[in-house]
Amino acid sequence: MRYTDAVREHFLHPRNVGEIPDADGIGSLGDPSCGDSVKVWIRVKNERLADIKFKVLGCPAAIATCSVMTELAMGKSLDDAYEITDEQIEEALGGLPDEKRHCSNLAAQALHEAIRDYIVKSIQKAGPGGVEIGDVFA
Repeated sequence: MRYTDAVREHFLHPRNVGEIPDADGIGSLGDPSCGDSVKVWIRVKNERLADIKFKVLGCPAAIATCSVMTELAMGKSLDDAYEITDEQIEEALGGLPDEKRHCSNLAAQALHEAIRDYIVKSIQKAGPGGVEIGDVFA
């Protein structure tokens, strides 16, 4: 199995690893008991991703995809961050081995979960009639 230089770089020196205390949104994907799993924390300011962190249990490809996802998402509007795809992450890494594509590229979906969590929390915090989905995604 051959990894690209970008995959090796993000595996050996992952960016934005950690947790955000009192995160605005949290997303989890995978099952740590039987394979790769990832958890993503986001901080939102002015409807943009002001901070993003992750923890992952998995192979080099799983670590690299999470790391590059944080770089792609940081500073983006919630709309733009929600549009990040597994394919864009893979492209930013110069590709992944075929056998790693489905099991290791969980980062975009975990990011989407964190954004949805933020939206739900925003609606709950505002109370009935306080926030519409269109207010969160302008």
